[in-house]
Amino acid sequence: MALKSTVFKANLAVADIDHGYYADHALTLARHPSETDDRMMVRLAALALNAHALQTVCNGDGTLGFGAGLSDPDDPDVVLRDFTGRTRLWIEVGQPEDKPIAKACSKADQVLLYAFSPAADVWWRGIETKLSRLDKLQVWRIPAEAAQALGKLAERSMQLQATIQDGNLLLSGNAGGVEIEPVRWK
Repeated sequence: MALKSTVFKANLAVADIDHGYYADHALTLARHPSETDDRMMVRLAALALNAHALQTVCNGDGTLGFGAGLSDPDDPDVVLRDFTGRTRLWIEVGQPEDKPIAKACSKADQVLLYAFSPAADVWWRGIETKLSRLDKLQVWRIPAEAAQALGKLAERSMQLQATIQDGNLLLSGNAGGVEIEPVRWK
């Protein structure tokens, strides 16, 4: 019998000072049985870092949410669609192969990838030349220590505050706070 996903609820208050975006998001995260708390929380951090795109890209007329993630490899971890259904922003986390990323670039206006594991540097050196030709792609590095600290914030029901200033994210909740300084690789 297959294991079912674990459902997490998060109320996320985003204060993005960089983009002048302030909003509350009621989110449901389904954590696949093979997904770690670290990865799930990096997905949530990626959503927080890019929530402003609802306003800056879709003028407030779009939907931002989580895709099927690990349950469906052809679906993004986080997605922003405008009112026509067009995929404006496709976000992946982890260390995917180059072919799925190229496929995502053909389906979306912009693709963001957030690598976060301790082995991400080795992965990047091996795949960088394959991804360099993808104009729609941005690759970001979340420090592994920050990803592990994010995992400790995971609770089945979360009240979180995300503050973005100078490109950095402070994500805080009942279990503490984590500051993330993403580094752009591409």
